[in-house]
Amino acid sequence: MAKSNPLAHVQWRKSSFSGGGGDTGGDCVEAAALPDGRIAVRNSKHPEAGAVFFTRSEMGAWLKGVKAGEFDDLV
Repeated sequence: MAKSNPLAHVQWRKSSFSGGGGDTGGDCVEAAALPDGRIAVRNSKHPEAGAVFFTRSEMGAWLKGVKAGEFDDLV
């Protein structure tokens, strides 16, 4: 019996800063709020590869670090 996809009906959101081509190659990350309170993150070019899951507090810590520039050296 095939297992159902728990992410099949969630609403994925993509950043308005995501590129459509050019230097970025259209690479995108999408995020979705899940009914159990977690946040799912996936590569929109390869959604079949799965997702990574974060609690809201984990995602909050990540976003604070991004806004503070703590990851700017990774780009």
